[in-house]
Amino acid sequence: MKTFKSHPIGIDQGEEVLFSEFADGGQMWTGDGPRERRTEIAFSQPFRSVPVVQIGVSLWDVDTSSALRAEVQAEEVTAEGFYAVFRTWSDTRIARIRVAWTAIGEVANEDDWDIS
Repeated sequence: MKTFKSHPIGIDQGEEVLFSEFADGGQMWTGDGPRERRTEIAFSQPFRSVPVVQIGVSLWDVDTSSALRAEVQAEEVTAEGFYAVFRTWSDTRIARIRVAWTAIGEVANEDDWDIS
């Protein structure tokens, strides 16, 4: 569980197309075996500390001739942003993926003192 001090809490959210590879025959569509795409996401403003990030697929365009094998994760989360990571493997063919994300965490307060 993440607990917060007495600072204000901010919520940032967004959507991002991680790839669209059907039209140009990219590896997610034509390849097989382990494949990965990483996209850097920046928050609209930095959090005071590392936030909690929830991420999920909001659109997928996939070939249904094989099993759908996929995972999406938020990795390397910092106060400024994170990487949205999509992975698939075996003979799964993915044409396009869009993710939606929400970050919740402490934000700076106008009453904070900068003692540096």
